[in-house]
Amino acid sequence: MTTADKIDFKRELDCYRAPRGRFRVVDVPELRYLMIDGHGDPNTSPAYVDAIEALYPLAYRLKFASKRAGRDHVVMPLEGLWWADDMDAFTSARDKSRWHWTLMIMVPDWIDRETFAEAVDQVAATRSPRRLSEVRLDTLSEGRCVQTLHVGSYDDEADVLARMHHEFIPAHGFALTGRHHEIYLSDARRVAPEKLRTILRQPVVPAT
Repeated sequence: MTTADKIDFKRELDCYRAPRGRFRVVDVPELRYLMIDGHGDPNTSPAYVDAIEALYPLAYRLKFASKRAGRDHVVMPLEGLWWADDMDAFTSARDKSRWHWTLMIMVPDWIDRETFAEAVDQVAATRSPRRLSEVRLDTLSEGRCVQTLHVGSYDDEADVLARMHHEFIPAHGFALTGRHHEIYLSDARRVAPEKLRTILRQPVVPAT
């Protein structure tokens, strides 16, 4: 297999494309993810760090297993579903202590539960991340969504979300459903906050 044969799903899947400065309606197919749940401020919660430290070794172990089987792929970026019991705590008040989240990394649909279980055992034998046992392999069916590319700090998302939720979505005959979804195209450890690239996605349904 050559480098050209390595599949990069960010290029293959239309739902990983988003325009900066405008909103786009996109149909997201059912996709498979490594998932782990948590609660609280991502900047201060040890559970958030532990979740990331459990996801990435698994994602790379699955990549290597897939490559050995003749189907190589690029490890996908970190993603997150975000919500709160009162969504104003997320969209406007930005009270991070009240946030719930599911962190995710997309994996190819040919990764089955047997391969996943083997990867968990292999990671446990070498690194044993604290929350490894909480990671699950699951699918997410979002369907019709509205999304945009946000460039800048995560804390500067509120105005974009307000325009998405209260202007674009109702103006185009939709209503919000499901959970706010973010796709982190930049590594926050290496990129300045003002240059972070994040896809902001909101599932929608026809308004009644």
